Amino acid sequence: MKILIVDDDLKLTSFIRMGLEDHGHNIIVAYDGVQGERIATTKVFDVIILDVMLPGMNGFELCKRIRNNKIKTPVLMLSSLDSTTDKVAGFDHGADDYLPKPFDFTELLVRIKALNRRYKDTVIEPMICIADLEIDTISKSVYRSKKKIQLTAREYKILEFLAREPGKVFERFEIAQKIWGFSFSTGTNVIDVHINAIRKKIDQEFTPKLIHTVIGIGYSLNDRKP
Repeated sequence: MKILIVDDDLKLTSFIRMGLEDHGHNIIVAYDGVQGERIATTKVFDVIILDVMLPGMNGFELCKRIRNNKIKTPVLMLSSLDSTTDKVAGFDHGADDYLPKPFDFTELLVRIKALNRRYKDTVIEPMICIADLEIDTISKSVYRSKKKIQLTAREYKILEFLAREPGKVFERFEIAQKIWGFSFSTGTNVIDVHINAIRKKIDQEFTPKLIHTVIGIGYSLNDRKP
């Protein structure tokens, strides 16, 4: 994910940045509200993290301005102000979540993932294109090199799920939870059977190969091997 952090606490910001980068996220940092507004309104992010007490412009006002610019990116507010009134103010100004300081990094990571997941679930991309693969999410049609590919309903759901985050490696249990709503017992090859069926239809006659197996982990869809 690409994440913007707006916080003037250099030590805390460095800690958060290093932790998130260790988990593979791309981080941009602003140290005051004015700089934060400029970056937030000119670049695209998956999640924005705002401190409340900022120089130049406080986090509440910054969040309000972000929303006034029609930016729907999830906003997580961090603050040592943890009264109910402060939390309500954060949500009233457009925040999606509010985490009081001090906090556990693991909780911050979980909340960021949850915000991004909920946001992506509400965003409908009419077309997903990867190399010469085209997925029409409205008609549920799939084409490879302009040739229509016939998929079962379950195969289509798996393909669209993988394609929404190209390059990301999904573990089998993640695919099962998303598509079936529960995980299968260890040793069950249901996921592998469906992936192999999709691979035969969209990869067997075409290049580049798009579905990749990451041994011991799961599957990824991308035009470059992970």
